[in-house]
Amino acid sequence: MPQSKDPRAAARQPTPYADLNAVLAHLVEGARTVLGDNFVGAYLQGSFAVGDFTEFSDCDFIVVTARDLAPDELAPLQALHAGIHELPYAYWRTGLEGSYVPAPILRRWSTEPRDPPGEPRGPDWGDPGLSGAPAKAYPFWYLDHGAKTLVRSEHDNTQVVRWCLREKGVTLAGPPPKPLVDPVPPAALRNEIRQTLDLVLALNLEPIHLVAWQAFWVGLFCRMLHTLSTGAVWSKKASMAWAQGALDPQWRDLIARAAAVRKGDAAQSGQPADPAEIAATRAFAHYASAYADKAAQAREILERKLAEKRGGGGFQAGRPGGAPGSGGGRPGGGQFTPPPMRPGSRRGRG
Repeated sequence: MPQSKDPRAAARQPTPYADLNAVLAHLVEGARTVLGDNFVGAYLQGSFAVGDFTEFSDCDFIVVTARDLAPDELAPLQALHAGIHELPYAYWRTGLEGSYVPAPILRRWSTEPRDPPGEPRGPDWGDPGLSGAPAKAYPFWYLDHGAKTLVRSEHDNTQVVRWCLREKGVTLAGPPPKPLVDPVPPAALRNEIRQTLDLVLALNLEPIHLVAWQAFWVGLFCRMLHTLSTGAVWSKKASMAWAQGALDPQWRDLIARAAAVRKGDAAQSGQPADPAEIAATRAFAHYASAYADKAAQAREILERKLAEKRGGGGFQAGRPGGAPGSGGGRPGGGQFTPPPMRPGSRRGRG
């Protein structure tokens, strides 16, 4: 069948799943109606943008607005998302996850402004989308997977989301996403990912009691190391394939078993994880940390040599994975970034 030359055709059929496309069309039409001239565009990021999604992936959206939501816009949007759960698409009506993002805040990651106008957050504020994390940057209006209600959360205010949206985002409505987001420097992306890796280690990879969680952690470490090595975001499938060739051969079987866990198969993924697999996964996590340090040191040496070859004295060594002024690569030096993919509260990512 010949492809349509109508540029709007891709927006009408942004995914291979007719039911999901119907849900997305309902979302975009409803958001446009509510927001009026405050509507800038609607996009997919996450697995439906980066690739390797499946029928069990969640669907990550971003709606860009000219300004933050006003009370008379928020109430009908809450009703819109509650109503999506009543649509006759049993699977995908609960599969959306995403945020309403003011365009000026989306432009680049920053801690300023930290709070929305007229909504100061006190020291006891805990982010409902980030397991109670303290306030660091601007909170968007965020819809968690399976939720009916938008809440203030920094969940999508990350370098990873910006990179995915700018470099791979799928336009549902509005202009292409690239002009809306400044390029995300590889150093900034690596810094954020390294903080995530350190946080996961600090949490001792919990929870890990089910096969789904154990396999998730293996895939997550493959994705983090792939990003740290390349300065780009990849799907879990691509990263696990990369890891099979790039990492020490001792981890190949562990990675292969994790990759074989079938999304949506509760009879498999819902089983208790083998204690030996849990121990191996925790060992893999510590290997990943050491690998990340060595890779950062190698990049630093290379950058220093290149600076010396150019005859400049501008190279400044930073912490592993960090960039000057970025807060370094360890917890406490930058924004709180918990694991971006959470089985149990979200569908498995592609």
